[in-house]
Amino acid sequence: MTHRYAYALVVSLLAAALATPVSAQDKSIVVASTTSTQDSGLFGHILPLFKAKTGIDVKVIAQGTGQALDTARRGDADVVFVHAKAQEEKFVSEGQGVKRFDVMYNDFVLIGPKTDPAGVKGKDIVVALKTIQEKAAPFVSRGDKSGTHSAELALWKQAGVDLETAKGPWYREIGQGMGAALNTAGAMNAYVVSDRGTWLSFKNPGDLAIVVEGDRRLFNQYGVILVNPEKHPTVKKDLGQSFIDWLISPEGQAAIAAYQVNGKQLFFPNAEKKAS
Repeated sequence: MTHRYAYALVVSLLAAALATPVSAQDKSIVVASTTSTQDSGLFGHILPLFKAKTGIDVKVIAQGTGQALDTARRGDADVVFVHAKAQEEKFVSEGQGVKRFDVMYNDFVLIGPKTDPAGVKGKDIVVALKTIQEKAAPFVSRGDKSGTHSAELALWKQAGVDLETAKGPWYREIGQGMGAALNTAGAMNAYVVSDRGTWLSFKNPGDLAIVVEGDRRLFNQYGVILVNPEKHPTVKKDLGQSFIDWLISPEGQAAIAAYQVNGKQLFFPNAEKKAS
């Protein structure tokens, strides 16, 4: 191959690359989300359906809600899909996000040993937590500023338990995700607050079981937000909005509703297409 021919080939290849639309080179978005949407298997179910519809790849960063929102604050995500409404609304009010949409809900459950050493089975969640604290029964907290951790702290507050003064060796914060918290609870014969989706998907329940469920205070709402492209110019606004639009559309909502584990529905769609 002559130098002149090689040079011409390089020039033609560069020209072809420059002529290729950016969207065709990288039709993908980054979604900062909670560990529960990933660990429950929901994303594994809905993301292939979204890609088949739009051709858009979704790269998920699975973190606790607080960490996911911080990732978005740094401009390292296009969309956040999390479950701590007060934190989400603060994120939008700061100008970090454009609008927040409800997507779906499930609930939290209190998991504990099948033998229920604290005797809280069937109680309401406030009575159960107060009893666990009074008996110093082992309890595992995620301690990771996630949506589940925030919900757990709010429940202790409703139970009238001041953790700053009440927690001791019985209360173990691990700073990890839901799967790790469930594994730790199993190893310690301890109680733990979990989202139902991750619990139903958990492969190693051992001697753990649901001991408290159905309390209205255990409601768990998920929301989705486009990261503000005016604050973070790298945000792929159109592709990110396409994902949000699909999630809250009848097709996306039906995909969420169809996801089951062992015949049980994990998430219940409730998008009303109104933003907050």
